[in-house]
Amino acid sequence: MLSVIICTYNREKYIRPLLESLAANTLDKAQYEIVLVDNNCTDNTRVVCEQYAADHTDVTFRYVVEIEQGLSAAKNKGLQEAKGDIIVFVDDDALVDAHYLKDYADWFATHPETMAAGGPIQPMYEEGEEPTWMTPYTKALLTAWMDYGDKVREYPKGRYPGGGNSAYRKEVFEKVGPHNTALGRKGGNLMGSEEKDIFDKMHKLGMQVLYLPWPVLHHSIPPHKLQQDYFDRLTLQMGISERQRTLAISKMEYSKRLFLEAVKWGGTLVLWIGYCLQGHPAKGNKLILFRRNVTKGLL
Repeated sequence: MLSVIICTYNREKYIRPLLESLAANTLDKAQYEIVLVDNNCTDNTRVVCEQYAADHTDVTFRYVVEIEQGLSAAKNKGLQEAKGDIIVFVDDDALVDAHYLKDYADWFATHPETMAAGGPIQPMYEEGEEPTWMTPYTKALLTAWMDYGDKVREYPKGRYPGGGNSAYRKEVFEKVGPHNTALGRKGGNLMGSEEKDIFDKMHKLGMQVLYLPWPVLHHSIPPHKLQQDYFDRLTLQMGISERQRTLAISKMEYSKRLFLEAVKWGGTLVLWIGYCLQGHPAKGNKLILFRRNVTKGLL
């Protein structure tokens, strides 16, 4: 059975459409449950969920509360509550395709060697079109966009499933432990790296993690996520998160991350030159800001 875990904090306008997209899935409703973790919401999330449960009595739906603030704590609460042997984490501000759950269920049922998987994430801009300064790098950063093609494959080196569209065998967490509550978003902050921490531990144990092209998630992008203030806060806290994650392992791991940052600066400068030569300096300048803020956070 699949346990779909949705962690939410004050996203009432997105919850019902997401839950309806799950209810419309082709997987037999007896083969999955939905566990929604309320991480101290102060809006009408509970009312929305109660109405959904009343309207969909054929869906196994549980509403639980995690009072420790933070996405990692909420995910851990969902894991504790989950009854399925396959865990699917879905972002609270997204929609899923009709075969989303069945795609994950079928793959894990027929491929026992796969311990975790992820699928494509496509942005849905709530207002207007994609900004002209957007590049694949900033698009992945700001919208969680992910698309590695139409074939099953391993993730490129250093990449891993997006946290909003990822599935695991529950036994993974018995072996690598829960999410680190010092990492990940808390309230209004934009910390991260909690998923990277899990996948790094899986990699060290030789666990197979695959990209599947079929379970597509559509991620809502409100206008504020395209503003400079959000960009600066997000990229700065990416660096802070990486500092905390690597120092928690060892000073050597942190030193390696600093060396990698220097390498990334080289690649960023090459891209900046390329975009400038193509007549798109705004794209290159955004990448420089991206790298500058991450480095600042790391240091």
